[in-house]
Amino acid sequence: MDENQMVSSKKILRRKLDLLLRTGQILMESSADTSRVKRNMERTAAYLGLPKENLHMDVGYYILQVNVSDETHSFSKMQRCDKHVINMLAIQEISKLSWRAIQEDYSLDRYEEELEKIAHGRHYYTDWMIAVGAGFACGGFCIQFGCDWTAFFYASLAAILGNRLRMYLNHSGSNVYANFAIAAFVSTILAWLSSYLSSPSVQAALPAFLRPILYSSTPWHPLLACALYIVPGVPLINAVNDLLDNHINTGLVRAMNTLLIVVSMAFGIAIAIKCGSIDNFVKDLSMTPHHNFIEYAVAAAISAMGFATIYNIPYRLMPWIAIGGIICVCSRNFINLGPETGNIGLGLGLIVGSLCGSALISLINIKAVHFLHTPHQCITIPAVIPIVPGVLMYRALYGLIEMQGVIGEVTFAVLNAINGSLVLLCIALGVAIPNIFGRKWIAPHRRAKLARLIEERRQRGKFVDLHNFMVE
Repeated sequence: MDENQMVSSKKILRRKLDLLLRTGQILMESSADTSRVKRNMERTAAYLGLPKENLHMDVGYYILQVNVSDETHSFSKMQRCDKHVINMLAIQEISKLSWRAIQEDYSLDRYEEELEKIAHGRHYYTDWMIAVGAGFACGGFCIQFGCDWTAFFYASLAAILGNRLRMYLNHSGSNVYANFAIAAFVSTILAWLSSYLSSPSVQAALPAFLRPILYSSTPWHPLLACALYIVPGVPLINAVNDLLDNHINTGLVRAMNTLLIVVSMAFGIAIAIKCGSIDNFVKDLSMTPHHNFIEYAVAAAISAMGFATIYNIPYRLMPWIAIGGIICVCSRNFINLGPETGNIGLGLGLIVGSLCGSALISLINIKAVHFLHTPHQCITIPAVIPIVPGVLMYRALYGLIEMQGVIGEVTFAVLNAINGSLVLLCIALGVAIPNIFGRKWIAPHRRAKLARLIEERRQRGKFVDLHNFMVE
């Protein structure tokens, strides 16, 4: 091989590594868990003809690294991942592209073109659609905490306006954590103001026909749910999944980022409570609901679909997302609630209920992915988000922020922190464990399919000996 051919081979290798890193970057920046990023990058490497035995990858939250080497040659590249959002559509499309590129023998140009279409594809939903969807998702949370349907709309309106403000601030380039705090403050203040519509003095001043429409028997409940659009459910679940899959560094980074978001939210809520001189609603207001299961189901479907708009879930998956939310929430409530709380159910508690609800929908979705043609993560996480213990987490942090040495304050904060952490762990386990076990049956088939496609590519000369890529 002459020098020009060797230089050309080196350029081809560089381009292939760029495409491999770009694939991983889109996945990581779209909030795919680390195991999924690695699986998709390995499949993409097979399409690119990079020998598995010579390929080494390190997947981190902010940095991706790949190396191709043998006894005499080594070539490495790195890629930063800076802009982290949640984009389930991109995760789905990358998964499909990695298989399609192998099966249809894409050229590098075609693969790059398809990849950039995914990276720069439009969001399914406008900013206002996302704000409204997230707002009604918070209203659905409020129903799960026991509010009436009038309070549902108050919580939704406060969340819509607060979230839209946060999105505007994000577009303006201000600090993301400050934006979370400001949005939580505004939503909580609006929810507090809505409580006055049910006060006797305001009711007396209203026209007679408006009084029953605007009156809520649970006027304080919107304050519990109005800022829950901020709760980072996907990063929380991904952090636990990464830790369970032994991706310790990435899991810890996700967990710390999540903690900062929740601290920002708690700080904004605490300031709003101080400004409104609200007397202890965080500690004393009960979250035990007393609705029938039809209302739970409606609220769960609204919440699941509302969060799905934030995650850029395709329209076609929305009906199944709603069904998944209903299955998860209603099964959780049936196992959690019981006669001692004035409800129908087994009364086994929130922790066991959350584990069973998330595991049930995860098991069902192992089969659903085959007829929906989408990754498990894309349909399971939106369904379990309505049971993420956001209130417990911010109550724990609020307890720490407001601690003044009163007896019982430490117990209050620690109890909420422990319960919230255990519920979150059980949700992540419920989502992950059925998928891990299910993969034992799914993975051999996929590995065999991938091995067959790789062998066909080798026979067509798509895998080139490593020495042909390198200049000594």
